[in-house]
Amino acid sequence: MSDCVYDIIGIGIGPFNLGLAALLKPVIEINALFLEQKPQFQWHPGLLIEGTTIQVPFLADLVTMADPSSRFSFLSYLQAKSRLYHFYFWEQFHIPRREYNHYCQWVAEQLPSCRFGQRVETISWEETSNYFEVKTRDVASGTISTYHCRNLVLGVGSVPRVPACLRDLLSENVFHSAEFLHRRDRCRQSKSITVIGSGQSAAEVFYELLQEQETYGYRLEWHTRSQGFLPMEYSKLGLEHFSPDYIHYFHQLSPERRNQVLAQQNLLYKGISFSTIADIYNLLYERSVADNSPNVRLLSLVEVKEVEIISDRYRLGYRHLQQDQRFTHETDCIILATGYHHAIPDCIAGIHSLIQWDQGRYVVNLDYRLELTQEIPNQIFVQNNELHTHGVGAPDLGLGAYRNSVIINTITGRTVYPVNSRNVFQQFGVAA
Repeated sequence: MSDCVYDIIGIGIGPFNLGLAALLKPVIEINALFLEQKPQFQWHPGLLIEGTTIQVPFLADLVTMADPSSRFSFLSYLQAKSRLYHFYFWEQFHIPRREYNHYCQWVAEQLPSCRFGQRVETISWEETSNYFEVKTRDVASGTISTYHCRNLVLGVGSVPRVPACLRDLLSENVFHSAEFLHRRDRCRQSKSITVIGSGQSAAEVFYELLQEQETYGYRLEWHTRSQGFLPMEYSKLGLEHFSPDYIHYFHQLSPERRNQVLAQQNLLYKGISFSTIADIYNLLYERSVADNSPNVRLLSLVEVKEVEIISDRYRLGYRHLQQDQRFTHETDCIILATGYHHAIPDCIAGIHSLIQWDQGRYVVNLDYRLELTQEIPNQIFVQNNELHTHGVGAPDLGLGAYRNSVIINTITGRTVYPVNSRNVFQQFGVAA
């Protein structure tokens, strides 16, 4: 057991808590610790496909939008790796996903506050001492450690969403797109592959499989219950929804109105990039030259209702959402690009009653503090589990530094990192 009482313990080390650790490095009055069960930083390792990029400009690194002079910026990484001139001549704004992951690993290696291979087992509230107690298990050795802190930051990230009818069938032949690179060899051995989903991950997986189709000879299908294989909203005024201004507007709406608004905003953050759509279409066009017909089918507005195992294949039962027509489809391999959801981590069971809930969701204040059921001198903050209270920008990398600035300013009680009240050209809502 450590006698040290930390000001902050962060649970999970994804990009957002890693950014918080980096921005806290020069803040000498805050003693912080961040815990992660993985052996090192990894950002969606199963989707680090060569040629894919992050969907936001490189300025949405861990720190730049809060502190452009930080030694943990992406440009500092490039300088440290002797890549500044390479990047300068490359003249691109969206960096390779693999490089973003390596950049984050470079930052994590420089932060002693980040400890990997530590699985958080339990968190409890010690009322007599006004501390949170955090118990961890070393993944390699099994050693149990106990830490105390005044404030918690929950940044455990999201988990793959799997349709109910497929949950019991997950295997080497049925898997989420998050596992794609780990299962690629299995795909190459299949006679037929079906990708389910319509977002960026689905499109990237489909395109990767399409490029290799002539080499391995499988049939390839892409199905989605969405209206179509549609592009993400990427106009400049549309992008202004990913701003502190929109967060302030959205948060003051009623919970019922927030739910209504979110239901209408899917294409602000769930569509496919124009370039990926163009790459897919161009390859299909090339493959259709000289009276050829690609061994491919794309189907939208179809929902999987049931699955049956037929020998070593799967028979999927679908319903077309507009025609209300049923049909079946057989395949050897199913890749579920069905998105992610933000699960409540098991480790907070000990403080569940301390947290105020809204239909199983956190109640999150504007400054990212969770609403609690009793007055205590300590605080719990959340990273990327506030879509329902702060809007579409919650998972966006470009707002990570802003959220961390707000958290740091709230905990210290002073403006460590300035946050501007006006950041975009348009006005959301009517002025009071």
